[in-house]
Amino acid sequence: MADTKKRHVVSYEKLSSHPDLAAAFAEKYPKGFNDYLQDLVKYPKPDGTSFYAVTVETSDAIYLVKINVKTDDLEDVARWLEGEEDAENEAVAGGSADASDASGETLPDDNIAQYSSGNDDE
Repeated sequence: MADTKKRHVVSYEKLSSHPDLAAAFAEKYPKGFNDYLQDLVKYPKPDGTSFYAVTVETSDAIYLVKINVKTDDLEDVARWLEGEEDAENEAVAGGSADASDASGETLPDDNIAQYSSGNDDE
């Protein structure tokens, strides 16, 4: 007997408009799909691009639920290999360990407690 269920493709973002599908998805992936990345399948499209999806079955249909997957592109990998990403992260995080302002002067250390001798009588 041939499978007579209808087949549909639905975006993950639009699950809320399909209550039966949302319930089936929640049952199959109770913690979300991140714990089941091995279930993701890459499907090619006629235009040469592709999309990733998981299969979810309800009583009357079989769905491919499209999942947006961010993959590294060649430029990201090249920047990482060249160390540019680390330099950008340091710039965003506040730069190097030496505390100097724009004029090149060293900023004072406001934490004077570290210089205490432990004897307050002196």
